[in-house]
Amino acid sequence: MELAAAKLFRAKWSDAVHDEWMRNLLENRTDLTRERLERTKTLMNKAVPDANVSGYEDLIEGLRLPDPDDRHVLAAAIASECDAIVTFNQKDFPGDYLA
Repeated sequence: MELAAAKLFRAKWSDAVHDEWMRNLLENRTDLTRERLERTKTLMNKAVPDANVSGYEDLIEGLRLPDPDDRHVLAAAIASECDAIVTFNQKDFPGDYLA
């Protein structure tokens, strides 16, 4: 977040990406609340106002990934002309699919 806020790179995400990280975090961290994570989402969007991507949904259906539920990430990356997808989930974003 600090690097994106400092404009050292262009961070991009979507409401679907926000929903996914919040849902997964709530499953694994019972000490957190949806309200607290919504606040974090708001602060992220405020810190990097041009990061939230929309208008990518029509691309989803035509994309292939090992996990079809991750196609929204690739679609948002394509729509916003990203050079990279930063994730720990490399098995669901293999290079041959992204090429």
